[in-house]
Amino acid sequence: MADYSIHVLEYARTRNYPKAALVYGAFEEVRVTLPYSYILLRGRGHVALVDVGYSHKDHGKYLAEKYGIENWRPPRTVLSECGIAPEDVDTVFITHAHFDHFGNVEDFPNATFYIQREEIERWSWVLSLPDRMRWMTASLDPASILHAAELSAVGRLKWVDGCWEDVIPGVDLHLARDSHTYGSMWVAVRNDGAKVSQDVWVLAGDLVVQFDNIERDGSLIDVETMYNPGAQTVGSYTNIIIAMAAMMKLVGHEARRIIPVHEARLGERFPSRISREDLRISEICLADGAVSAVKS
Repeated sequence: MADYSIHVLEYARTRNYPKAALVYGAFEEVRVTLPYSYILLRGRGHVALVDVGYSHKDHGKYLAEKYGIENWRPPRTVLSECGIAPEDVDTVFITHAHFDHFGNVEDFPNATFYIQREEIERWSWVLSLPDRMRWMTASLDPASILHAAELSAVGRLKWVDGCWEDVIPGVDLHLARDSHTYGSMWVAVRNDGAKVSQDVWVLAGDLVVQFDNIERDGSLIDVETMYNPGAQTVGSYTNIIIAMAAMMKLVGHEARRIIPVHEARLGERFPSRISREDLRISEICLADGAVSAVKS
């Protein structure tokens, strides 16, 4: 039994990205193509997204050009490949407030958004700091914090304070405090609906950005496999590793059940296709009775 279909939808990419920025210690490895994606979750009467990408205008466009991002497509185009329109989305889980995860807020007029309280509060504080400390905001679009306030004012932003079970049926939110960001969040889907599930998928946000973060050879320090956090963080590497360990424990240490949205190799591990816009759709699992979005 599976309650939800889960798809990773690429909406843009950048090429020639340094692997060492994604996996700590990968200093001598080749550069990689880095997809930008969000996750579509459908089932139990809900159409949900994990993150919403960025808006290719104003400061979002500036940051995208700074990072060499190309082939951006808006949510309406990306979601149409799965027969969904932005108006159909009723729930959005924001893993963290970086521009490429929390930018397209205005495109989802009927959605309720969920984000950790600490994420919004701490970013608001960082924006008040002197310019010489602005390294911390390198991947933040300040407009996202304004959008959060606007959503709060009309009752469409739910502030999460730690962990939240069954925010929608079978979907749990977990806080990773002071890690990739100040209040990063990961999403666990208990796809059989059981409290103690045998079919868990973890949607990791940027706490895991590459397969190598949780499966990398650790032979340099004489361990078979070692967790290697991404090198781009404003928080604690220790806290990222603790979050990785919690994710792995929840999925019975079956690493393929932890889904990173910036991993180009998802297409090698899961059924996938390339859309007419030259963007990848990866099918992580299908709900009972659902039709594949990648197979004809």
